[in-house]
Amino acid sequence: MPPMSDRKLIVLGTASQVPGRTRNQNGYMLRFDDEGFLFDPGEGTQRQMIMAGVSVSEITRIFITHFHGDHCLGLAGIIQRISLDRVPHDIQVYYPASGQVYYERLRDSCQYYHAARLRECPVHEDGTVFSDERVTVVARRLDHTVDTYGYRISEKDTYTLDPDKLSQAGIRDQDVGALKAEGKITRKGRTFHVESFGTIRRGQSFAFIMDTGVCDAIRELAGGADLCVMEATFLSEMAQTAQEYAHLTAAQAAGIARDAGVKRLVLTHFSQRYSAPEEFVREAAAHHGDVIAAADGQTIHFPRRKRAFS
Repeated sequence: MPPMSDRKLIVLGTASQVPGRTRNQNGYMLRFDDEGFLFDPGEGTQRQMIMAGVSVSEITRIFITHFHGDHCLGLAGIIQRISLDRVPHDIQVYYPASGQVYYERLRDSCQYYHAARLRECPVHEDGTVFSDERVTVVARRLDHTVDTYGYRISEKDTYTLDPDKLSQAGIRDQDVGALKAEGKITRKGRTFHVESFGTIRRGQSFAFIMDTGVCDAIRELAGGADLCVMEATFLSEMAQTAQEYAHLTAAQAAGIARDAGVKRLVLTHFSQRYSAPEEFVREAAAHHGDVIAAADGQTIHFPRRKRAFS
């Protein structure tokens, strides 16, 4: 597993529809502490992972936005590699429930020994699809030509507590965990609140928004995100085509990200008609101050966060 401080996006593919000479079909690996989130593994993702130094044993969750081929054809190979390597842990797979038959076809596309410990998590509607004490994962239906969901991963806020203040209040080691987890504890008739003993560390958030036209769900997913991956299939010169096929232009993606308070925007899913991703940055930069046009094999880190004091 990656080290606890490891948080970064590894870009495995950036092409829409078909691979090109310099772009593989979609594929994105988010390393988030001890978790590995694989998004939209298109054709060739398994090889792209090898080139990027990413092992299938790092994957803890797989997210499929929709079942167009450039977002899912690599799933068959990924699942078979998970089986071959005997990955010992459960892997949750999230995908639109309406595409169950396509998921099953990919999972069972050929003969192999089924050893992958998959937990199928079909998404039926907007809402929280996973939550524990550390993170919450939310899905929102996007506006595309087939059933499509975007995903948002939000880390919960934590506190760094001052040991001197804890000692002065008589709060012992065994109570510190309860204080952080519950926000307050009562001991000997006194109630102690966690905000009195340290500084809050705001949780980070990541949004993944693929094939979609402009819709409210994008803003909901992207709101205040530290790192947001968003499709930008076309430049503004093709705005009419983007609308017809339910996609975004670079300017639209950047404008939405700006209004939603996204800190760092990563554009991807480029049409094969474009050879230079710098064009997308130039167009988007007029609307957002921190834009990256993703390139295959690139590693993108979360922006630095500031500690908020209580």
